[in-house]
Amino acid sequence: MNEHEKINYVEIPAKDLESTKLFFTTVFGWSFTDYGSDYTAFSNQGINGGFFKSDLTLSTDNGSALIVFYSKTLETTRSKIQNAGGHIIKPVFSFPGGRRFHFVDPNGNEYAVWSDVKS
Repeated sequence: MNEHEKINYVEIPAKDLESTKLFFTTVFGWSFTDYGSDYTAFSNQGINGGFFKSDLTLSTDNGSALIVFYSKTLETTRSKIQNAGGHIIKPVFSFPGGRRFHFVDPNGNEYAVWSDVKS
C-alpha cells in the first residue's frame, strides 16, 4: 500500500544485474521483474525497489545510507551470504538492542543484517 509521505521505494546501483538477481534470490528468496537491460525491480521485501546498472556502489565510508536486513538467525543468514558470494566486511558485533554485521554483495554494495535474538 502506498502511504502518503512515507518511504516507498529504494533504488540501488549494480554493476552486474544478473549476479545481483542471483545473489538476492539465493540468500533472501527474492524475485525480480526486468524493465529492459538496465533495470530490475523487486517487491514485497519490506520495501519495494530496484537495481539500476551503474559502476557506483553504496558504502557507509562514502556517506551512503545503510540498508539493514533483519534476521532471527544471524549466523545462518551470514553463512547464506558468504555461500552466495557476499563478503563480510564488519564481523558480528553487539550494540544496544542486538547484534549485527555488515557485508557487501557481489557488486560491492554495503548492507547490514541485525538481530535482537541472542545467540
